[in-house]
Amino acid sequence: MDWRFQGIDHVQLAAPPNCEEAARRFYGECLGLEEVPKPAELQKRGGVWFRLGNQEVHIGVQDPFVPATKAHPAFLVTSLALLKQRLAEYGAEIIEDAPIEGRERFFTHDPFGNRIEFLEYK
Repeated sequence: MDWRFQGIDHVQLAAPPNCEEAARRFYGECLGLEEVPKPAELQKRGGVWFRLGNQEVHIGVQDPFVPATKAHPAFLVTSLALLKQRLAEYGAEIIEDAPIEGRERFFTHDPFGNRIEFLEYK
Protein backbone atom coordinates (compact mmCIF):
# COMPACT_ATOMS: atom_id res chain seq x y z
CA MET A 1 0.00 0.00 0.00
CA ASP A 2 1.49 3.34 -1.04
CA TRP A 3 -0.83 5.54 1.04
CA ARG A 4 -1.50 5.74 4.76
CA PHE A 5 -4.13 7.47 6.84
CA GLN A 6 -2.74 10.22 9.04
CA GLY A 7 -5.89 11.02 11.01
CA ILE A 8 -9.14 12.89 10.59
CA ASP A 9 -8.97 16.41 9.19
CA HIS A 10 -12.56 17.38 9.91
CA VAL A 11 -16.08 16.18 10.63
CA GLN A 12 -19.02 17.85 8.93
CA LEU A 13 -22.41 18.13 10.55
CA ALA A 14 -25.46 19.33 8.67
CA ALA A 15 -27.68 22.16 9.80
CA PRO A 16 -30.62 24.08 8.34
CA PRO A 17 -30.30 27.36 6.43
CA ASN A 18 -29.50 30.39 8.61
CA CYS A 19 -27.83 28.18 11.24
CA GLU A 20 -24.71 30.26 11.72
CA GLU A 21 -25.60 32.21 14.88
CA ALA A 22 -26.97 29.16 16.71
CA ALA A 23 -23.85 27.21 15.68
CA ARG A 24 -21.61 29.99 17.01
CA ARG A 25 -23.48 30.04 20.33
CA PHE A 26 -23.30 26.26 20.82
CA TYR A 27 -19.96 25.28 19.31
CA GLY A 28 -18.15 28.57 19.93
CA GLU A 29 -19.56 30.11 23.12
CA CYS A 30 -20.80 27.01 24.96
CA LEU A 31 -18.16 24.45 23.93
CA GLY A 32 -15.35 26.98 23.47
CA LEU A 33 -14.26 25.90 19.98
CA GLU A 34 -12.32 28.42 17.91
CA GLU A 35 -14.11 29.62 14.80
CA VAL A 36 -11.98 29.52 11.66
CA PRO A 37 -12.81 31.38 8.46
CA LYS A 38 -14.25 29.39 5.61
CA PRO A 39 -12.44 29.70 2.30
CA ALA A 40 -13.89 32.56 0.26
CA GLU A 41 -15.13 30.22 -2.49
CA LEU A 42 -17.20 28.26 0.08
CA GLN A 43 -18.65 31.16 2.09
CA LYS A 44 -21.66 31.58 -0.20
CA ARG A 45 -22.86 28.10 0.85
CA GLY A 46 -23.40 29.26 4.44
CA GLY A 47 -22.38 27.40 7.54
CA VAL A 48 -19.47 27.91 9.90
CA TRP A 49 -16.22 26.09 10.73
CA PHE A 50 -14.54 25.47 14.10
CA ARG A 51 -11.16 24.12 15.16
CA LEU A 52 -10.40 21.82 18.07
CA GLY A 53 -6.79 20.78 18.30
CA ASN A 54 -5.59 19.68 14.86
CA GLN A 55 -9.08 18.82 13.65
CA GLU A 56 -12.06 20.88 12.56
CA VAL A 57 -15.83 20.65 12.86
CA HIS A 58 -17.66 22.04 9.85
CA ILE A 59 -21.31 22.99 10.20
CA GLY A 60 -22.69 22.88 6.67
CA VAL A 61 -26.06 24.00 5.38
CA GLN A 62 -28.34 21.26 4.08
CA ASP A 63 -31.74 22.06 2.61
CA PRO A 64 -33.91 20.19 3.24
CA PHE A 65 -32.32 19.43 6.59
CA VAL A 66 -32.67 16.22 8.61
CA PRO A 67 -30.64 15.88 11.85
CA ALA A 68 -28.28 12.96 12.38
CA THR A 69 -29.90 11.16 15.30
CA LYS A 70 -27.76 7.99 15.26
CA ALA A 71 -24.54 8.84 13.41
CA HIS A 72 -22.42 11.21 15.49
CA PRO A 73 -18.97 12.58 16.24
CA ALA A 74 -17.45 11.63 19.58
CA PHE A 75 -15.28 14.30 21.16
CA LEU A 76 -12.55 13.23 23.56
CA VAL A 77 -12.31 15.66 26.49
CA THR A 78 -10.69 16.14 29.87
CA SER A 79 -12.87 17.03 32.87
CA LEU A 80 -16.00 15.44 31.45
CA ALA A 81 -17.96 16.35 34.57
CA LEU A 82 -17.20 20.06 34.08
CA LEU A 83 -18.30 19.88 30.45
CA LYS A 84 -21.51 18.13 31.48
CA GLN A 85 -22.18 20.95 33.96
CA ARG A 86 -21.48 23.58 31.30
CA LEU A 87 -23.88 21.95 28.84
CA ALA A 88 -26.57 21.64 31.52
CA GLU A 89 -26.18 25.36 32.31
CA TYR A 90 -26.51 26.07 28.59
CA GLY A 91 -29.80 24.15 28.65
CA ALA A 92 -28.65 21.13 26.65
CA GLU A 93 -30.17 17.76 27.45
CA ILE A 94 -27.66 15.32 28.97
CA ILE A 95 -28.29 11.76 27.78
CA GLU A 96 -26.56 9.01 29.71
CA ASP A 97 -25.85 5.72 27.95
CA ALA A 98 -24.41 2.31 28.72
CA PRO A 99 -20.86 2.60 30.06
CA ILE A 100 -17.89 1.39 28.06
CA GLU A 101 -15.03 -0.06 30.07
CA GLY A 102 -12.33 2.50 30.75
CA ARG A 103 -14.43 5.45 29.57
CA GLU A 104 -17.03 7.81 30.90
CA ARG A 105 -19.37 9.29 28.33
CA PHE A 106 -22.66 10.99 27.62
CA PHE A 107 -24.59 12.33 24.64
CA THR A 108 -26.37 15.56 23.86
CA HIS A 109 -27.81 17.21 20.76
CA ASP A 110 -26.62 20.37 19.09
CA PRO A 111 -29.21 23.12 18.43
CA PHE A 112 -30.16 21.37 15.19
CA GLY A 113 -30.85 17.94 16.70
CA ASN A 114 -27.58 16.29 15.67
CA ARG A 115 -26.37 13.67 18.16
CA ILE A 116 -23.02 14.49 19.82
CA GLU A 117 -21.00 12.25 22.15
CA PHE A 118 -18.42 13.41 24.69
CA LEU A 119 -16.09 10.97 26.41
CA GLU A 120 -13.14 10.82 28.75
CA TYR A 121 -10.77 7.87 29.20
CA LYS A 122 -10.15 6.80 32.79
